[in-house]
Amino acid sequence: METDLPGFTAPVHRALAEPILLAGAPRALAIVNGTLAAAIGIGLHLWVIGLIMAVVGHGLAVMAARRDAQILPVARRHLALPHLFES
Repeated sequence: METDLPGFTAPVHRALAEPILLAGAPRALAIVNGTLAAAIGIGLHLWVIGLIMAVVGHGLAVMAARRDAQILPVARRHLALPHLFES
């Protein structure tokens, strides 16, 4: 087993290696979901539908983040470069 050379190692903080989550969902997706649900709930006065949309959308985002924490960057890349990801 190799040992680290003294002076050539640096501690990496945990925050640099983990994704930014908001209540278990990717932060950007949680913000978009909350904004859309608030627009429907408050703007259109459909309170029940807005609450249901917020809970279901956030639950789906949490499930997707548990499966793959980098789901949003991968989806953005897939939409931007669809020809690279064809099977």
